[in-house]
Amino acid sequence: MEFVSGHTGREHDIHELFRQTFAASEGANEGDVIGSFVDDLMKRTPEKDLFAFLAYEKDTLVGGVFFSRLIYQQDSRTVFILSPMAVNTNRQKRGIGQRLIAYGLDELRKKGVDVAVTYGDINFYSRIGFRQISKEQAKAPLKLSFPEGWLAQSLTEDDWKPFIGLPTCVEALNKSELW
Repeated sequence: MEFVSGHTGREHDIHELFRQTFAASEGANEGDVIGSFVDDLMKRTPEKDLFAFLAYEKDTLVGGVFFSRLIYQQDSRTVFILSPMAVNTNRQKRGIGQRLIAYGLDELRKKGVDVAVTYGDINFYSRIGFRQISKEQAKAPLKLSFPEGWLAQSLTEDDWKPFIGLPTCVEALNKSELW
């Protein structure tokens, strides 16, 4: 397994990984929604506001995760949100996703990111250090359809503490159907 950073020159393969993975688990429509979301992230998000981390087996892309900037207006911490994440359906249940996210979080730490948040499956993300948070501790940019899936972890030695202010996310993520 090889982990790499960046999406440039890999856009088509990344799109297909996310589209196919989400179509297999959630249906063709969701595959198209997530495929479009990923395309939008890669095309319209400034480089400083987006990190892509990919997992390859030999020359085959088997997993991908994106982290995009989340800004809390009155908080000085650097925050990134993990969204979306995909592992090829034929390679799932092998720990690839957990190892890929751990790699991404380590890279974010090296780049001085203070906190990572995500919105998803508590059982999966808690295995890699994310903990459930309330809307009072960290407001979400848009209304959460299942608030129990709002999670965070500190990437510094400091304990995680509530955010100050209202958040804004990158334009590609600022769509209610993704929340």
